[in-house]
Amino acid sequence: MPAGESLAHAAELKSRMRERRTVRQFSTDPVPPQVVRDAVACAATAPSGAHQQPWTFVLVQDPEVRRLIREAAEHEEQISYDGRLGEEWLAALRPLGTDEVKPHLTDAPALIVVFQQRYWLGEDGTKHKHYYVDESVGIAVGMLLSALHLSGLAALVHTPSPMRFLSEVLGRPENEKAFAVIPVGYPAPDCEVPDLVRKSLNQVLVEV
Repeated sequence: MPAGESLAHAAELKSRMRERRTVRQFSTDPVPPQVVRDAVACAATAPSGAHQQPWTFVLVQDPEVRRLIREAAEHEEQISYDGRLGEEWLAALRPLGTDEVKPHLTDAPALIVVFQQRYWLGEDGTKHKHYYVDESVGIAVGMLLSALHLSGLAALVHTPSPMRFLSEVLGRPENEKAFAVIPVGYPAPDCEVPDLVRKSLNQVLVEV
């Protein structure tokens, strides 16, 4: 790619990614499922330790399943906000206005539940370790968020703690551990987002 074209692409991408915002108020309008599938396909191109691709993406569109996930998540969040998180973490959350009520889990028309595969099973049932699982899945989720945004969809990274209920509700095997729940959809007409200021490039980049 010629340098001039590369510079133009980079500037456009920077401009579009600056527009990305986390959304907690979703419209219930449906989204094209293929757009979400293509975003997951983009995420699945992420680099991974030893190219073991230790991830599973579960696309949840069934309203009843989303209701069960919300019910279980709000139960865990209630305990967390009642003190399990600790005062320092609660203080950090207060400016964002979050609480234990999670309507995005049922308002958003789709949830992508990301699981990390802690190990894989051989044909004889023996366990084999995956390497750099946290790093690999984290990179994949970052690529997923970018793909969703560039495709015109809004998303939220939701990490209720603990997340064991996700394996139970979705019937996932024992080698998979929930990593994040990502509601996907369009912002609600009255959606509000916090007035956040991102760090400048000079604050995050060191050139040697």
